[in-house]
Amino acid sequence: MKVLRYFLLGVLIVVILVGVGVGVLLNTWVNGPLPQHAGELRVAGLSAPVQIIRDENNIPHIYAATTRDLLMAQGFVQAQDRWWQMEFDRHIGAGALQELTGKTSALLGTDVFIRKAGWYEAAKRDYEALDEEHKGYLQAFADGVNAYILSRPASQLATEYNVLGVTGVNIPIEPWTPLDTLVWTKVMAWDLSGNQGNETYRSELLAALGEEMVAAYAPNYAFDRYTTIIQPEDLPGAGEPFAAPPDTAGIIGFSHDTTDLSIEAGLVFGRGSGIGSNNWVVSGDLTESGMPMLANDPHLGIGMPSIWYEIGLHCEPVSDACPYNVRGFTFAPTPGVVIGHNAHIGWGVTNVGWDTQDLYAIEVNPDNPLQYRWNGEWRDMTMRDEIIRYGDSDETLSFQVRLTHLGPVINDNRVNDDGTLSGFNNEDPLVLHWTATAETGTIFRSLMMLNKARNWDEFREALTYWDSPAQNFVYADIEGNIGYQTPSRVPVRAPGHTGLLPVDGTTDAYEWLGYVPFEYLPSVFNPSRGYIATANQALVPFEYYASLAEALADEFGADAHYVFGYEWAPGYRGQRIVDMLEAATEHNLETFRAIHGDNEITLAKEMAPFLADVDMQDAAANELRDWMLNWDYQMHHDSAQAALFALYFRQLTRAIWNDQLAEVEAEADGGGYEMFAISLLLETPDNIWWDDTTTADVTETRDDVLRAAFRAAAAEAQTLLGNDRAQWRWGTLHTATFVSNPLGLSGIGPVENLVNRGPVSVSGGSEIVNATGWSLEDFTVRAVPSMRMVLDFSDLGASVTMHTTGQSGHPASSGYGDFIEPWRNIEYHPMRWTREQVEAAAKATLRLVP
Repeated sequence: MKVLRYFLLGVLIVVILVGVGVGVLLNTWVNGPLPQHAGELRVAGLSAPVQIIRDENNIPHIYAATTRDLLMAQGFVQAQDRWWQMEFDRHIGAGALQELTGKTSALLGTDVFIRKAGWYEAAKRDYEALDEEHKGYLQAFADGVNAYILSRPASQLATEYNVLGVTGVNIPIEPWTPLDTLVWTKVMAWDLSGNQGNETYRSELLAALGEEMVAAYAPNYAFDRYTTIIQPEDLPGAGEPFAAPPDTAGIIGFSHDTTDLSIEAGLVFGRGSGIGSNNWVVSGDLTESGMPMLANDPHLGIGMPSIWYEIGLHCEPVSDACPYNVRGFTFAPTPGVVIGHNAHIGWGVTNVGWDTQDLYAIEVNPDNPLQYRWNGEWRDMTMRDEIIRYGDSDETLSFQVRLTHLGPVINDNRVNDDGTLSGFNNEDPLVLHWTATAETGTIFRSLMMLNKARNWDEFREALTYWDSPAQNFVYADIEGNIGYQTPSRVPVRAPGHTGLLPVDGTTDAYEWLGYVPFEYLPSVFNPSRGYIATANQALVPFEYYASLAEALADEFGADAHYVFGYEWAPGYRGQRIVDMLEAATEHNLETFRAIHGDNEITLAKEMAPFLADVDMQDAAANELRDWMLNWDYQMHHDSAQAALFALYFRQLTRAIWNDQLAEVEAEADGGGYEMFAISLLLETPDNIWWDDTTTADVTETRDDVLRAAFRAAAAEAQTLLGNDRAQWRWGTLHTATFVSNPLGLSGIGPVENLVNRGPVSVSGGSEIVNATGWSLEDFTVRAVPSMRMVLDFSDLGASVTMHTTGQSGHPASSGYGDFIEPWRNIEYHPMRWTREQVEAAAKATLRLVP
């Protein structure tokens, strides 16, 4: 963001020269956007007064007589506290970020890719297919947003307008529309879906390294080692031996130029290793109270403000016409509650990560770039014109998106070094086929049905409309039941098509055959073991797929590919949660808090015996190694051994992978896949991955690499942390900084200090239950437990939660960063539920009147 940086630097110099005006200007810029939370405001469009009560944590409870008034007030409240976040989010969905930042080379590829992928066009189709009831809900929310944002000048809506305005960026305040909400579902689906990026990466690896090395680098899930979500006892024929995963060697793939094929990082939720979640639910048989308890902590990309907004929505009275009485978390652009509970049921979600994206290699007619080969004939493409605009000039950039029946040509229009686009790619074009854009989306209908569901059957009925992204839903209700359901469209692929690599797109041989019907998706109700736990591990034992093939053979064929996916989290977190759940028979808030805050790193325990047997060929190094291994394997922020282990892990990871990955211009990231692969490599001391290809005359073995990595880590620890190991701390290296977009990336210290918070030292790490996923480069946190929630079905008013930063998106608000300290210390605040609880804790009350 160089342009933004230079503008802001110039502005700050001018402001400093002005001197006396600094305080006045900053006060106007920062405090002017603070909203009114108490008193009375007139809002056109309401049918009756609405009351909004906020507690000491700035959490609003909205009380309204009609559904329209309730959702309109929700839009008003979320715009009050999070308008800039909403503005930024809708520009992400539209591929129009440079309308907010001005022309910025770093964002050009992102805007172009989103336009190619067609998120906004897909949102339009979703809206057109909605029934009038749900269109009305979206419009009510939009009306509430607009009642707020159109009543104030931009300078009183968000600090960002004031700062960006002096750089020459002009951002007109456009009304919020239902499409701005629906396109957010595409942003969410993209960040939480897979796996087109992995397809191209795997294709490059296979071409460079061969099948054997890739199999060792990206091993299959260890079904005999770690738990699955649906356990063998949950299946018909329980007790049968596990079926082996199919051999994926030799599947059809292509080595294509994938430069600028996708967005490098997740836009909001984050992408890649560390993006996942934990949730679990236990029955009353395993709790002190005798009623279920449910926990959730979604692991998403770190940012400022929090991705979540906490809220209570209450119809008064609850009726068929106004059925909502719900408490929990939503996203700023979204009406309703995404995670939480109502008066009858509660639910939590984690990401499934099953494979809903495929890349197809097509052939373009050399005589007509708007035709592609399909089953031996040339078929016409359709076209979509796109125009990118910049907030700081009248300049525009126009380009065309080519569309096939499978999806858009996704590697057209690569960004050149000079900021121009490369145009059509007729050499090796790839088409993206993705459930979220290939089919009409119905997730908003699902969400609103979920909010008013009263039992297991209504819960499952709501989820039949949850199309993308796939999520693991855990469930509990006030009758004492617990359950699990995963919804979403998962493709049934043609024989020989695993989804792991790009495939031939010139014929229908690898076209999707359809989707797995909802009634065959994984589900369990009141399992005899008394708990269900999900942590992005494999959903089902492999024998599940044999049953699926048998059940669906008449529709899709017995030899179709029914596997949901292969690229699961390795099972460390899932198994650890299960072990901790089974270690207690009377769970309560403290046992759940211990699980939320568990920092055990399983890989360190698995590595310890191998490292202990290596002679470091130096007495001091052997003693340091023994000291490190005399450890509880908890990555606490104040742990000295944890700091040394992290440095050792980094040295080891780079030593194993980076020499060979250089052949595809990649580097190790230290995430879950590589962790698990290291664990398996330890058992094969002469595997080719241990050899350092940069030392031509030496063939290194496992022990050579373990020794060299540890000695290098010991030296690095002294350099970074000092000579006194008693003073070493994991939290010195492992810090979280909450960065606001786009000002928090400006490179200007005073501006970043205004909108960012941190760094703060944190415990945990990658593939740990307390999943503060690190960057291998410097251990800074790139993904976090974005909120933690514990629902208590013996008394819903005793439930607790905490999200990462605070309720407010205004830097001057006391609610901007007040959650950071309790969040990092695994503390909670009350999830007040009854009106009596809310009124007793009231700190501000606002009446909205017609």
